[in-house]
Amino acid sequence: MDLAAIDIGGTTIKIATWKDNQLQDKHAVDTPKDLESFYQVLTDEVNKIKENTDIKGVAISSPGAVNQKTGIIGGSSAIPYIHNFKIVDELEKRFGLPVSIENDANSAALGELAEGSGKGCDSMAFFVIGTGIGGALIINHKVWHGAHLFGGEFGYMIMGDHTLSELASPVSMANRYNERTGKHLDGKTIFELADQDDPVASDVRQTLIHSLAVAIYNIQHSFDPEKIVLGGGISNNPELIPLLNKEIDRLRDGLDLVTLKPDIVLCKLKSEANLRGAVADFEQNHQ
Repeated sequence: MDLAAIDIGGTTIKIATWKDNQLQDKHAVDTPKDLESFYQVLTDEVNKIKENTDIKGVAISSPGAVNQKTGIIGGSSAIPYIHNFKIVDELEKRFGLPVSIENDANSAALGELAEGSGKGCDSMAFFVIGTGIGGALIINHKVWHGAHLFGGEFGYMIMGDHTLSELASPVSMANRYNERTGKHLDGKTIFELADQDDPVASDVRQTLIHSLAVAIYNIQHSFDPEKIVLGGGISNNPELIPLLNKEIDRLRDGLDLVTLKPDIVLCKLKSEANLRGAVADFEQNHQ
């Protein structure tokens, strides 16, 4: 079916038409500063798509804890005005069409499942590695939201006295390096310095790799997904998967058990993942 696809972000909103099984006419607009302007922008964009395509609904990816049963976006985000009211009902009234909304990390996972690194899988775990660690779990082709909408929130896992987000995000790694050296470097530069045998860079990078490897190992043995897909800016680093595989091999070698070797892959869709996943979510919920 033909759809309007929308990816709501804190800075921009991406819009596309889903037609002939592909995303077409992709473009972006600035994210409005208030709710009424937000309604107006989205309504105008959907009406433009309606002029050229007989769309059957509107598929949306959004930040926040999306409750698909109530049509409410809980939690918080960089767009505070979209939260804690029945936003799906309001949008359906304005568009005159069915609307589906899914969380952005879950949408990205569904996008990878449909046409990216998870294509052909029944199950996968998707990591979003950025300022913190987020993600999604896919079981039997569907997002596992969990009883409290915390399915896939890997960053909250406790490791020693810290969370995974505190130990394994590139931002946290950079903060640890800069605190110890008095410098102001980013994660990419610190990865490079570790290759040059900078002792502090090597130490903080190993903390990131070890923590992420432990998390991946644990998820593999808890949910046993077919693939572990990694997204976020760090996924552009060609060293990431070799370093993780090496660390996981080291962890497995230290055990007296026969254990699974996770199949770790990088995401493929990049900037289109949320739009494609929003479409997949709509199709699942409006068959």
